[in-house]
Amino acid sequence: MTRPDSALSQNLVPTALAGAIAMAVAMGFGRFSYTPILPGMMTGLGLTPADAGLIASANFVGYLAGAVLAGYGWAAGRERMVSLSALVATTVLLLAMGLTSSIALFSVIRFLAGVASAFTMIFTSAIVLSRGHATGNPHVQSVHFGGVGIGIAVSSLMVFLLPAEGFGLIANWQAAWFGGAVIALVGTVLVAVLLPSGAASGKSTEREKPLVWTRPLFVMTLTYGLFGFGYVITATFLVAMARQGASDHTVEFLAWLITGLSAAISVHLWRRAVPRLGIVGVYLAGLLVEAAGLILVVTLPSPYAPLIGGLLLGLTFIMVTAYGLQIGRALAPQSPRKALAFMTAAFGVGQIVGPLVAGWLAEGSGSFNAPTLVAAAVLLFCAILTGLEMRRIVAAAGA
Repeated sequence: MTRPDSALSQNLVPTALAGAIAMAVAMGFGRFSYTPILPGMMTGLGLTPADAGLIASANFVGYLAGAVLAGYGWAAGRERMVSLSALVATTVLLLAMGLTSSIALFSVIRFLAGVASAFTMIFTSAIVLSRGHATGNPHVQSVHFGGVGIGIAVSSLMVFLLPAEGFGLIANWQAAWFGGAVIALVGTVLVAVLLPSGAASGKSTEREKPLVWTRPLFVMTLTYGLFGFGYVITATFLVAMARQGASDHTVEFLAWLITGLSAAISVHLWRRAVPRLGIVGVYLAGLLVEAAGLILVVTLPSPYAPLIGGLLLGLTFIMVTAYGLQIGRALAPQSPRKALAFMTAAFGVGQIVGPLVAGWLAEGSGSFNAPTLVAAAVLLFCAILTGLEMRRIVAAAGA
């Protein structure tokens, strides 16, 4: 008899694939395709780092709003419908990004895209992860969150393959947004075919109990929010940083491609360390590795800096996101959806502040070194705080 953790059981394959595709569309394209497209927008439209940071922050404000709205229980029993609607919205909003050149409209569109990505992440995860948990199959989580990395890698390849001069009246950056919309549409159709209805427990229509804030849950939520600030600076500006020190677009393409490919396998790779370190220990290790990656981005010469930075970013940010949410759910067993929503909201706050601070510091200093070092310092603080509270968190979460 095959053990549950040896491979995906046959009935879970469509569910896991649906989760991966949904995450690729909503996160890989709906959120993170902004990163490889941004340099072209800055060149073609004359956007400053502060402008770019403002547009990015608008997306994260939307993500925060979506996470907060998701925590009120209105979607109980309707998770599948909300997830698919959010994916359709993501497709339309990707298309809309190529139809304007207004910073104000860019910000509005990215705000709405943030709401859509939060809804997809929270409600699709509620369906997919609950089914994996019910069967004791950790591969479901690996495949589900690995979709983000696949989306990032595909978006990088798409942008790289587009002609630099665009298509006549359509600029390169516009074509990239249109291409992303086409890919998102295909992904949405596939998710509609594959995604099952409701959580594995069959109790998705029941409202959860009020969330009880314990010290371990507060610490995890705080570090998770600060992690959002730290990682997003590199996730937003990595390709722009690569373009500053490169003679062609190959390095920026490779930096984001490496980020996506390493992110796609990161949860699976880090899972091998769980028996030795525990989930909380792996979460802590991820914070330290990502902080080290940020420091290397500043200290290594081009072209190695963005490539190493992309590798270490990809190897950690999906894993820290996934395991952070898993720990949060374990710390609130009576209200896991509410815990997931509040942690996602804290994450969103960090992401709002991160691009604004990074854009302001980069515009003032003329490089991204200062914001990158600030991000590294914040991640190190998160690691120290997690280490100090590790025993309490492990005891409370049973992890």
